[in-house]
Amino acid sequence: MASIRGVIFDVDGTLIDSNDAHARAWVDALEEFGHKVQFEEVRRLIGMGGDKVLPRVTGISIDSPEGKRISGRCSEIFMKQLLPELRAFPGTKELLEELHRRGIRIVIASSAQKEKLRELLKLTGAEAVIESATSSSDAEQSKPDPDIVQAALDDLKLPREEVVMMGDTPYDVEAAARAGLRTIGFRSGGWTDSGLEGAIAVYDGPADLLARLPTSPLAEGAGGAGTAPQAEKTPHQRYV
Repeated sequence: MASIRGVIFDVDGTLIDSNDAHARAWVDALEEFGHKVQFEEVRRLIGMGGDKVLPRVTGISIDSPEGKRISGRCSEIFMKQLLPELRAFPGTKELLEELHRRGIRIVIASSAQKEKLRELLKLTGAEAVIESATSSSDAEQSKPDPDIVQAALDDLKLPREEVVMMGDTPYDVEAAARAGLRTIGFRSGGWTDSGLEGAIAVYDGPADLLARLPTSPLAEGAGGAGTAPQAEKTPHQRYV
């Protein structure tokens, strides 16, 4: 496998423990507009952008007048009520800083809106090592379409074989594959290994990968790459 010189990180569920909060914001906003949707139904879709979540659960286009009102209210609930309680996963700051120290370039590819993404990245404590961040505002289609990942890859200006995506949902794996990239999966977003099928390695989250860097695909930083067995499967994860 080619040496990894660049990593494209997803944020929600990968670096920040925020997937449940995004689902809760959608459920609460939809209820205010008379749409009763189950939390678990929305939770399985987190990782996609709102342009896909809303029509999946209601049939309403996010570009319609009602869709814009619902989406706006969802963002308001998330930013004002839920964001202040969110935290980065253990090891997030340390992982980002260690990859940077090894000469691996770091960019972000998130389906979150730009304003949300800006605030979420502050929670990593390692903004200084992130070169750029692409959001749903920078692409025509959100994940699992490859647009956002491709935009991040364009920022890196590295060959595809020298870049890997890190994400926590099947939508990350699919978007990366459609952009011609491999994925390292994190279980931290709530998906089992089967849900992350196609990833070249799967870890519990940032702290787990940091502890296993010597045997991971990122083992030698920009200077080389090893091969990594998948971490042991854990039975408590929810999504399949």
